[in-house]
Amino acid sequence: MRVLGIESSCDESAVAVLDETAGLLAHGLFSQTDLHDKYGGVVPELASRDHVRKLLPLLRETLQAAGSEAAEIDGIAYTAGPGLAGALLTGAALGRSLAYAWGIPAVAVHHLEGHLFAPMLEYPAPELPFLALLVSGGHTMLIDVSSFGHYRLLGESLDDAAGEAFDKTAKLLGLPYPGGAPLSQLAERGRAGRVKLPRPMLDRADLDFSFSGLKTAAMLAIRERALDEQARADLALAFETAIVESLVVKTERALEATGLNRLVVAGGVGANRSLRERLRRLAETRGIALHFPRLEFCTDNAAMIAAAGLWRLKSGQAEALPVQIHARWPLTELVPPDAVAARAQSH
Repeated sequence: MRVLGIESSCDESAVAVLDETAGLLAHGLFSQTDLHDKYGGVVPELASRDHVRKLLPLLRETLQAAGSEAAEIDGIAYTAGPGLAGALLTGAALGRSLAYAWGIPAVAVHHLEGHLFAPMLEYPAPELPFLALLVSGGHTMLIDVSSFGHYRLLGESLDDAAGEAFDKTAKLLGLPYPGGAPLSQLAERGRAGRVKLPRPMLDRADLDFSFSGLKTAAMLAIRERALDEQARADLALAFETAIVESLVVKTERALEATGLNRLVVAGGVGANRSLRERLRRLAETRGIALHFPRLEFCTDNAAMIAAAGLWRLKSGQAEALPVQIHARWPLTELVPPDAVAARAQSH
């Protein structure tokens, strides 16, 4: 089976062609970073309009790079949520329209399930079951993945996601959007111990996260001192260290609570070098298998959507003609393909 994947949930337009036998044939991505940089964050209306402009040319380029004709595509997978409603609609409408025109099935993919499938594009792919740390601009979650389609949420951020906290603190430090990578680069020149910041919720036994208070503490620390270049670097290091420590401590607690011996890290913050180093040390200490997607598949991309879609299409799932998107879509509400098939038969 050969699947065309389309991702448009936020500020990346992405298309990929994934073949069940030959693997990933091609993937293309257009980032809207420059478009939103001057606003310090994503402007939903501008994001939607840019997807309309970029997706069709990107589709043609990706099909050509894959050496694939439309007639060779067996199914289409598109992101249906969660995300920005207008942005989701552009990709969903394109994917569903192409499927109708080409006479092939289409499947709506949950964006976070796509992130969970991203490490499956690597070799060796992680075996099931595993613990997933899904950490991005919009989500910070610990998930017990017993099998694909069956997810148990162990903990999540109660306010800002880790990536969101990175972006907002980077803006306070005068860094460009998105702020995660620039803040980490600045932190490399920081001096440890020069700024004290809290480790939110580590005194609680649960597996939830909170980064809003940490962001506020960083803001107050910035206001309290003269910000020369070294002071900015010291603050960046203190902030990054606090977030990484919070993520690692809670992840270790989740491993202890579940008894799982495999850890998958997905999402844009999973590209953070300090987080990767700390989790590698944790994996070595505990003797567990650790899996990351390659850096280009940590952030939003269509290859992961195609991977999740391929699995669901092979399971017999397909969407009805009306286009539906879900700006809010809890991962725990996602229905496994076997249950989807059972529902269809009952009706």
